[in-house]
Order: sequence, then C-alpha cells, then structure tokens
Amino acid sequence: MTSQERRSGGVQSVERAIAILEFLARYGWSGVTDIGNELGVHKSTAFRLLSTLEAGGLVEQHADSGKYRLGVGLARLARGVNDEPNLNQQARPGCEWLARHTEETVTLNVLEGTECVTVDQIASTSFVVSRSWLGRQTPLHATSPGKIFLASMPEEKLAETLARPRERYTERTLVDAAALRAEISRVRVNGYAVAVDELEDGLTSAAAPVRDDAGEVVAALGVSGPSYRLDADRLKELVPLVCHAADLASSRLGYRAGA
Repeated sequence: MTSQERRSGGVQSVERAIAILEFLARYGWSGVTDIGNELGVHKSTAFRLLSTLEAGGLVEQHADSGKYRLGVGLARLARGVNDEPNLNQQARPGCEWLARHTEETVTLNVLEGTECVTVDQIASTSFVVSRSWLGRQTPLHATSPGKIFLASMPEEKLAETLARPRERYTERTLVDAAALRAEISRVRVNGYAVAVDELEDGLTSAAAPVRDDAGEVVAALGVSGPSYRLDADRLKELVPLVCHAADLASSRLGYRAGA
C-alpha cells in the first residue's frame, strides 16, 4: 500500500467516524447493524470505528443492549465551539441556580448552523428524568432553545430559515411557516419560549436567551422534563425562574438591560 493510499484510507475513516456521530445525534441509541447500514459498510467495520470513538469518549455503549449513543466527551469538545470562550464558565452559576430551584434538567445551548447544540447540562434530581442532551443537536422549530434562536434572527435570515422544509416529530410540531412565525412573535414579546410535546411526546421544556455585553443572543438556557410533571401550572412557576437564571448568565457576560 502506498503512502497516498494510506492517507486516502485515513480520510475515509475520519469521514465515516463523522457520519457515525451525525447519525447518533439524529437517532440516539443505535445498534452496530443500523450504523453499518447507514454507512454502507460491514458491521465489523462499523464496530471498529465505534470502538475507536468509544475509547475517545465520543460514544458510549449500553451495557445491556449493546447499542451506542453520543458520549460525554463530545460535550468537552462542544465547549470549545463557542465564540465566547468563557460562556460555559460564566453561565454555570445561572444553570446551577436554576437546577437548585427547579430540580429539573437544566441545559445550556448554542446555535450551530441550522440546529442548536447542548454544551452544558445539569441532570434532574427527580426519580424520572429526561435523557442526556450533552452534545446533541436538536432542531430549532421543535425545541424551546431553538425558538429562542429563531426569535433572535434578523428578518432576512429568519425568512430564509422559514423557507426550508421542517420535519414533523409529533402531532404538535410546528411545521407550518405561518404558525411558526406566530410562535416566534410570541417568543419575542414574552422573552421566553416553551415547547410542549413538540420534539417528543411527553417532553416539555422552557428556555430564555443569554446575551453578551453587546446584547447579542449567544445561548439559550432552559429546563426540561416529563410533560405530566411540567404541566401548565408548573410551567407558570418555572418560566420566571428560567428567565432569572438566563439573566444571571447574561449579567456575568457583561450584559446590562437598558444600557
């Protein structure tokens, strides 16, 4: 094998590893066969790639089912993506405050292209908790953090985003452009966003914007949990807490409301 062929094989392995991470980001727990089929390779090849990714903490394997999902190592890498290098550090006290006062899962999310990515998480202390979101990409139109980012977009970018087709995840997912635009208008007026059974049936979340010293939205701080627990009355209690936590994070980034 020539050095050029070795380099080509190495590039192909990297491309396949990236494809695996993107597949797991979309579908969560998945078996070796499913991943191999997605890549168009034998499952033994998929297994070798997964083993390498697992050794680096980028994926993790379920002890009983043998299936794989994204690993916490991705969260460490995601923290380096932000334009503001201290975002996680500065927002952490707000996240911790919200976790203490709600006992629900708290996430810090950033915009990456046309999706949002969770770069920090504090898990719920309740017996029934929502899944780990660390490093996971989620759609803008079906999540409360995503709606925060949509609401912060200038009109031209928003119009371009709304012109794209959207996937329907549940019966309550907002895929109609007019309905989504109306929701975005409410988010802008209210200063927060909620999503009830829109990404997954039985999952509810609320989020508020985190701003930097220039007033730009650089993150969305949110809380999530089972819909039966985060019902309408509970959401009314949680929303002010979410907004306060986001304000705490914003103030540590230098934002001053009305300045």
